[in-house]
Amino acid sequence: MSLLLRLIKPAFLGALLLTSLPGWAVPRLELTGAIDAAIENDPWLRQSVQMQSALLEESIADGALPDPRMTLGAANLPTDTFDTGQEAMTQATIGFTQRIPRGNSRQLASAKKEEMAGVQPFRRENRRALVMETVTHLWLEVWRSERSIRLIEGNRGLFEQLEDVAEAGYTSATMGSRQQDVIRASLELTRLEDRLTALHSQQAASREALAEWIGLDQAQLSVTDDVPHELLRVFPLGWAETSTEIVIRHPSIRATDQLIDAQTVDVDLARQTYKPEWSVSAQYGYRERAPNGQDRADLFSVGIGFDLPIFTSNRQDRKLNASLARLEAAKTERILQIQGLQAKARAAVARIERLDDRIELYEQTLLPQMEEQASAALTAYNNDDGDFAEAVRARIAELNTQVELIQMIAERAKNLASFRYLTTDTSDIPSFSLNRYQD
Repeated sequence: MSLLLRLIKPAFLGALLLTSLPGWAVPRLELTGAIDAAIENDPWLRQSVQMQSALLEESIADGALPDPRMTLGAANLPTDTFDTGQEAMTQATIGFTQRIPRGNSRQLASAKKEEMAGVQPFRRENRRALVMETVTHLWLEVWRSERSIRLIEGNRGLFEQLEDVAEAGYTSATMGSRQQDVIRASLELTRLEDRLTALHSQQAASREALAEWIGLDQAQLSVTDDVPHELLRVFPLGWAETSTEIVIRHPSIRATDQLIDAQTVDVDLARQTYKPEWSVSAQYGYRERAPNGQDRADLFSVGIGFDLPIFTSNRQDRKLNASLARLEAAKTERILQIQGLQAKARAAVARIERLDDRIELYEQTLLPQMEEQASAALTAYNNDDGDFAEAVRARIAELNTQVELIQMIAERAKNLASFRYLTTDTSDIPSFSLNRYQD
């Protein structure tokens, strides 16, 4: 084998290997990947799990009996000599007292903590849906700025050619170009650069906001060229008629329902204050021998105690009324939440419907007309039969229309993302039941 072939063969194989490596493909930031990363790295979700675990532990503790109380003492000591064998009543005592809380207050206190723990799964589901909406909005802002920058940079060459044509025509005086045409071309090119600078600033701000959720490295990647299909879908028919049924399954509403259940337990706890609290006590007393050596019997005492909740007007009644008022306030808050979600969802639907009309108008009518007008104005100017300013205005109008279309597509997708959050369904997550704790 010749020296030339020995050199060519390894080089060819190396080139083939390098071109087949996946690293040559530029990585893109997909929306689903960004959402998954944001949810996976969200510390709030881990905090919620810890809070739920803490409440469940407290529910077990609240359901247990209070610790018994032990007392040690010396009873009936003679104060003249403090001799423990002088008097028959003198004794060393050890006693135990066990308090028994009122009624079913232990079970209800445990149930309340379980209800509070049951709020956390719904709050986590609401957080996931909210993170999905937030990250989607930020991703779409990056997509909008990237597409707009790419569109303007793609048209910058045309404006540079217009500037060259104007300068050539003004220099040669063959196309009837005027000095103001040259200035106008340069001015529009400068404005184009200014728009690019503003878009790059918006893009940088959106990436920094997105980096809070997915990290700086991923946020610096270019996003995919197209908006995900699920953000372009149409609404299901009959949504307005079933909006109430959909909204009441929203995780924030389900969380409020759990809080209402917990407040209901508070009302039951307030009713337990009308019942007496019991205590059981036992005491053993040791006595020394008498001075003459005679044995003295040790003593044992047992007793039951309870309080008398008979003056209830300023304590028990007030606490029960306060618990009932808080329960009604929580129910009112739920109504306001449902109304707010319905109003926001309907507003999002209305905006999307209007944007759909505008997008259809732009794509089917306005953009073709703008393109036709710009081509006609530029052709007329090239044939020395039109005004340069008109040709530039037509091209700028077409570019602005294309940028506005990108903005509307992004805005439409953002509104659909908001609608998806507002109609999040958590019907598959069960609620905690309190039936076994009712009196």
